[in-house]
This record gives sequence, C-alpha cells and structure tokens, in this order.
Amino acid sequence: MKSNVGESCTDTPEPSLERIETTVFLEFWKRRRAVLAYDWDLIDWEEEEDEIRPQFEAKYSKKERTNPISGKPEPHQAFSDKYSRLIISASGIFFMILVVIAAVFGIVIYRVITVSTFAAFDWALIRNNSQVATTGTAVCINFCMIMLLNVLYEKVALLLTNLEQPRTESEWENSFTLKMFLFQFVNLNSSTFYIAFFLGRFTGRPGAYLRLINRWKLEECHPSGCLIDLCMQMGIIMVLKQTWNNFMELGYPLIQNWWTRRRLRREHGQKAKASFPQWERDYNLQPMNAYGLFDEYLEMILQFGFTTIFVAAFPLAPLLALLNNVIEIRLDAYKFVTQWRRPLPSQAKDIGIWYGILEGIGILSVITNAFVIAVTSDFIPRLVYAYKYGPCAGQGRAGEGCMIGYVNASLSVFRVSDFERRSEPMTNGSELFGEAVKHCRYRDYREPPDTAEPYSYTLQFWHVLAARLAFIIVFEHMVFAIKTLIAYLIPDLPKDLRDRMRREKYLIQEMMYEAELERLQREKNEKKKKYRVHHKEWP
Repeated sequence: MKSNVGESCTDTPEPSLERIETTVFLEFWKRRRAVLAYDWDLIDWEEEEDEIRPQFEAKYSKKERTNPISGKPEPHQAFSDKYSRLIISASGIFFMILVVIAAVFGIVIYRVITVSTFAAFDWALIRNNSQVATTGTAVCINFCMIMLLNVLYEKVALLLTNLEQPRTESEWENSFTLKMFLFQFVNLNSSTFYIAFFLGRFTGRPGAYLRLINRWKLEECHPSGCLIDLCMQMGIIMVLKQTWNNFMELGYPLIQNWWTRRRLRREHGQKAKASFPQWERDYNLQPMNAYGLFDEYLEMILQFGFTTIFVAAFPLAPLLALLNNVIEIRLDAYKFVTQWRRPLPSQAKDIGIWYGILEGIGILSVITNAFVIAVTSDFIPRLVYAYKYGPCAGQGRAGEGCMIGYVNASLSVFRVSDFERRSEPMTNGSELFGEAVKHCRYRDYREPPDTAEPYSYTLQFWHVLAARLAFIIVFEHMVFAIKTLIAYLIPDLPKDLRDRMRREKYLIQEMMYEAELERLQREKNEKKKKYRVHHKEWP
C-alpha cells in the first residue's frame, strides 16, 4: 500500500520575518507616494467634489433635496431604494462566488475520477505517475476555466455596479474595482485554497474510505506531501497567467494595428501611411481601454496576492513575479509608445482604494501562511516528535539526531484483512515477500487494530493538533505585533521631504508676515497723510 511518507523527508518552511514584507513594502510605498505627490505639487491638492453621474441624475431627477454644502437642489436616492439595490448586488456577488466554488468542485470531481483512470492506465509511465499527471492536467483545465470566468465576471461586475446606481464617478469606480478584485481573486485562488487546506483532509482511512457517490475514493495528497501539489498548482497557474497576460497586452494591439494598416493600404494605396500627418497616424492606433489603467492595477494587485499569500509553499513566486515585471515594463513601454493612442493625463493624489486592498491582502497573507506552515507542511509534527516522542524527548533540545524514528512514528498499522471488499488488493504479496502480507502502514496517528479501540486517534494526534492551533495563534500575534511595530517605526514622510515641507511652510509664513507688515505700514502712512491733509484744510 502506498503511504504518504515523502513529506517527512522534505524541508518544511519555518516561521520567519518574510511574512512582514508586505508591511515593509506598503510603508515604503507611502514614503514614495509622498515624494511623488510633493514633486507634482499634490500634497495639499484635494480633488474637487465629484459631479453627479448623468445616469444617477436621470434616474432620480424627480426626487430632489437641498445639498447642505452648496445649498443647491440635487437628485436624491431614497434610503430604501439604495439599500435594496445594495442587497441585490451583494446577492449577485454571493451567487458568482458560488459559481466559482462549483467550478472548483467540478475540478475536484475530475481529479477524483482521473486519478483512478490513470492508475489503471496501460502505459506504465502514466500509471506510475498518475498523481502528477492528474494534478498537471487538472491545473491546466482550471486555468482555462479561470480565464473564461474572468470574461464573465467583468460583465457581471459592470451590471451589478450600474444596478447600484452610485451617485458620483469616484463611488462608481470604487464599487466596480472592489467587485472586480473580489471576483478575480476568488476565481484565481479558490483552487489553491482547496489544495492547501482541504485536499486529503477528508479521505477517511484504509478500510473506511469516504467515497464520492459511493464509488470513487476522494483524492489524497502526493506521496511527498500536499506542498508538492500546492507548489505545482501555483507554479503552473502563475506562469500560464503571466504569459497569457503579456500576450494579450501586446499581441492584441499588434494584431489590431496590423489589421488597421491593412485596411488603410486597401483604401488609400501602399504609401498611404507615409502621406498621413502625425496626428492622423496616432489616431489610427488602438485607443486605450475604457477603464484606463484599471487592468494594469488589477494585474499587479492579483500578482501581489499570489506571491504573498502562499509564499511559504512556493518561495519561487516572488522571483517569477520579478522576472515578469521586468519584461512587462518594457512591453508596456513599447505598447504605450507605438501601439496605443496617447492617453489623457489626470491628477491623482494616491492609488485610491487599491491601497486598502493591498493592506487587506497583507493581513490575509499572515493568516494563510500561518495555516500553511501549521496545517499543510510537516513542520509542527516534526517539532512535536522531536520534543515529546523522539530520542531527545524531555531534554529541551532538537537536533538532527532527535528525528531518528520519526517516519516510523508518523505511520499507523493497518490489518490487510480489514480492507473493504472493493479495496482489497489483487494479490497477497507472497510473490514479492515469500509470504502473505498481513499488515501494512499508512500515514496517520491511529491505534493498531489489536487494541481496545482499533483505528481511533492516538494521543500523539491530539498533541499535534493542539500544537498546530497554538502555533497559529502565537505566529499570527507575533507577526501582527512586528507589523505594527514596523509601521510605527517607519515614518510616512522621508526626513528630507519633511524638512523641505517645513522650510516651505516657514517661507510662506515669512512672506505672509512681511506682506501683512507692508499692508499695516501702508495703512499707517495713509492715515498719517489723511491726518496732515485734514489739518492743513482747517482754518
């Protein structure tokens, strides 16, 4: 019987300060944002009050109320109408999340059925690597579903946002941004969460497997551990998605512009482009998409989440993101200069709602990495064995020699005669071992079959479970405390920028003081002059 013992021999991620990199990044981004805002004279710039959207004004023009600030009448949306629309929109969001979960469940069914099919394959290469083949094909199918659902989610997010009838353009953009991020984040990471925290957790045990439709045994992790499946999932999805995004960002405008040039040559001749003035040649390029830089922001935010939430399971994710971003910088430069029309600039003090989303991802990354280390990896069981059950138990230390016997302690004994009839082995093993095999081992912490409570959980299982829960609580509190400390220690404004701003404030105050002195002196001189004129005219 195949047992999942490989994970115990692999390196497991250990808790480190890598999980606070999000805080460091965000704090330094705030400093960089302050420098950019100062250089572009946007420190004290406040966006003017947004004008009411024409759609909102047309919808609620019959109901008006006086604006408490401007004192002018403006369209008003009733409380009941506003919140009924929000409830319908929230229901639509919840339904689309259920669609994502249904898609993940479909992938689970595919994996359950395919792993059994590959295990009975005639080709030895597929049969011996059925787990890897199942995972690889499932990830590719999952990627195709992700890309198809992304197209649907954009239309649904647009429909739900318009249904809410936001009052201003900024409210509309914030609502649409939040929906698009939520849809695509859940769509991209749902299968990853399934593999990290649910795969192989509810399969049962030998002799009492849980089955789908009472037929297919639920899928288990790779023999080397669930981290291998998680690493494959993240690696394939990340590489395919980045490749596809780069192709669509550059390839699609190239194809469209090629078709435009072909149409112009057909209408105006071979040398038509050279005779056009520059403005007309620019006009024939592809227009910037309707959402401006929204797609660029969304891609970077999703990539940021992908590289931080499961960095403990896939340490290569930041490196792949860095390589992709170096390439994308050049591709975007080429696209903006040669393939797109010149975009219209607009002022902005910061990145808006995206910063709040980044902070949310930072909090989520701490929680998920704590669960990955405690639940998915073999880090906690190894620690429990080293300090409680191994050769060094009770000595307060853990070294290489303290792990002797760990693999044997992580395996439970199963009596072959207790197999279900549908799971009985085809042979008794006598052709390999010379006698019938009566017992086999499997990865779990359960009592032997000859005890008073056969196959019940051992005390070591409860020790490991308690240690996992304790580690999650301690790890999260420790990292959050360090994050808070770092956020406090790193000032939002660089010292040189703060000094320059104080210098400017001082100079402005000096100018105002001097201007006020001049005004007072001028008024004083005028009074003296009037006084003299008055006395000269007196008889």
